[in-house]
Amino acid sequence: MTEVKVGNYNFSRTETDILQENELLKKSLSHMRSELEKYRKSPSLVGDVKGFHNGKPIVRINNSLFLVDVLEGIKLAIKDKAIVEQRSLTVIGKLESHSGSGAESFILSKSTDVKWDDIAGNKDAINDLREIVELPLLNPEIFKSIGIIPPKGVLLYGPPGCGKTMMAKALASSTKSFFIEITGSEVVQKYIGEGAKLVREIFEMARKRAPSIIFIDEIDSIASIRTDSATSGEREVQRTFIQLLSEIDGFRPLENVKIIAATNRLDMLDPALLRPGRLERQIEVGIPTEDARLEILDLYVGKMNLKKVNSKKLVHMTEGLSGAEIRGLCTEAGYFAIREKRDHVLEKDFIDSFNKLFPKVGDEYKTMYG
Repeated sequence: MTEVKVGNYNFSRTETDILQENELLKKSLSHMRSELEKYRKSPSLVGDVKGFHNGKPIVRINNSLFLVDVLEGIKLAIKDKAIVEQRSLTVIGKLESHSGSGAESFILSKSTDVKWDDIAGNKDAINDLREIVELPLLNPEIFKSIGIIPPKGVLLYGPPGCGKTMMAKALASSTKSFFIEITGSEVVQKYIGEGAKLVREIFEMARKRAPSIIFIDEIDSIASIRTDSATSGEREVQRTFIQLLSEIDGFRPLENVKIIAATNRLDMLDPALLRPGRLERQIEVGIPTEDARLEILDLYVGKMNLKKVNSKKLVHMTEGLSGAEIRGLCTEAGYFAIREKRDHVLEKDFIDSFNKLFPKVGDEYKTMYG
């Protein structure tokens, strides 16, 4: 037993207590030293293995090639992602294929959970899209018997919120295709040639996993009309765009790979993208008509508990709104009912919702329906 004095107090401690405390202090000190060591270390680089020379790998880092050494026991192959020590550029490891780098990060899923029944309105656009993309994937023999080649892809254009992305996902679901979703701005990279490389990897992945659908949203961010007076950044965007065109044209056929692009600015697109043999079919997905708005309302309010709601008034009220805005209107109406602790939604809730979400055009409804 050992007595320890702290101030005016004496504490009795056994040898076991002292040993346990010493062990705890040693562990804390070791942990703090390991954390401090992390701050002293330099970060590692990641490069692509491009080839070999005399048994040593040639690694590409930031668009430069280096002939480097490898730690014993590490086996590399061309196209591997090598982890490189920053000072000596010695390969100290490699990233596995499931790391999510490169084109793999754009995979959404084997198929999506969006079905055609989840989409209302724009019947003509849906029918055209199914005829151009779905039919060739599900019944390719029809086209072979007639002797024609179906379009490689299609461009969907129109205001935001009208269902372009949902249509692409529904297509992937109905055809059980692998769905790859990217945004045009995502493939533009910082270093020269990296964006073009990423486009090649995406199309290579799509070919390997065919049937597949590549959906490129906001394609105007990389496919705008080219000009002579371009900055270095704009020239890199143009390189990426040229690579996209060459992949669509390519010597290697796309076969069961279909391309769906979407944009809100058709006027900004380069004509080279829209010529025959590329995205030659353009489908407008516009603001829903009166009949389409009724279908959209039926889709969303059909799941709601309504009382004393005149659907004709709602259709008239939503004139000029997109499908996404109509969905938001229904959701907000439900919130008005929740705030008043009701288990049902009234017509007044839709009017209050409209005046809240669209105040600039809602004044007339305050008088008409208020």
